[in-house]
Amino acid sequence: MKRLVIIVIIIAAVVVAALFLSHNTKNEQVNTLQQSEAVSANTSDSVITKDMAYEGVNNYCHSTYDWSIAEDNPSIMYVTIGDETESEYKVIFRNYTGVLVYFYVDKLSGTTRLVEFVPTLDIESDAGTINLSDYLNKND
Repeated sequence: MKRLVIIVIIIAAVVVAALFLSHNTKNEQVNTLQQSEAVSANTSDSVITKDMAYEGVNNYCHSTYDWSIAEDNPSIMYVTIGDETESEYKVIFRNYTGVLVYFYVDKLSGTTRLVEFVPTLDIESDAGTINLSDYLNKND
C-alpha cells in the first residue's frame, strides 16, 4: 500500500511539473512575440527621425545658449549628430568652453535626456530632460 501511495505521489508530481512547464513555455512564447512586435514597431514606425532630432536639439541650443561668442569663430560652438541605436539618437552640442552636452533622443516619445561631459576633467553628469517636440519647427 505504501508503494502505491508513493507511486501516486510521484505521478502527481510529474503531472504538476509537466503542467507548470507547459504554462511557462506558453508565457515565454507570448512574451517573445510581444517583444518582437515591439522591436518591429520601434524600428519601422519611428516617430522622431534623425533630421528631427538634429533640428530639435539645434533649436534648443540656439534658444538656451548665447551664440554671440561664436560669431567670429563658429567652430567653437556647434551641434552635430552622433551615434544611433535602435531606440535613440545621440546629438552632440559643443559649447565654446569645450563642454559637450550629449542629447539622447528617444525615437518614439521625443523625450530627450541631457548629459554634460567636461573632457578636460573627465566629468560626466546628468543635466535633465526635455521634450523634443517643444523645439521642433521653432525658428528662434
